[in-house]
Amino acid sequence: MTLEALLSPRLSLCHLTGSSKKKLLLNIAQAIVAQYPQLDADTIFNQLLARERLGSTGIGDGVAIPHCRLPGSDHAIGVLCTIQPGVDFGVADRQPVDLIFALLVPENDEQQHLETLAEIAALFRDSQVRQKLRNAQSDDALYTLAVNSIAA
Repeated sequence: MTLEALLSPRLSLCHLTGSSKKKLLLNIAQAIVAQYPQLDADTIFNQLLARERLGSTGIGDGVAIPHCRLPGSDHAIGVLCTIQPGVDFGVADRQPVDLIFALLVPENDEQQHLETLAEIAALFRDSQVRQKLRNAQSDDALYTLAVNSIAA
């Protein structure tokens, strides 16, 4: 699955608020349910939090990729967020996280999960891409920059 297929303007969230990792994950879960009302925000939040308890999903340079398998989902969902100010995600480089790409995949789709995580991590390794996304001033601009970065 391509990253472009995961993203939507409605789940590209510029300047998402949250004073802690838990609060951000809850806000992400609520944003997903606003777009997919058949899903349950508590389940999403608990799945993301359970994965985070296994070890930080922060990859460094201010980026985190919280992810989980989601029971009851029939397709992958991506959420791209910028956060101001950054939040402590317990990352080894100790930089606050200000860019998040949350990934939810169907419960039994392990291969898609791993391939998509690798794609997302590769995108965020590029410092120019990270800076462009951080400079976005609206949800639409964030989405457009992300899609254009993926296509480049």
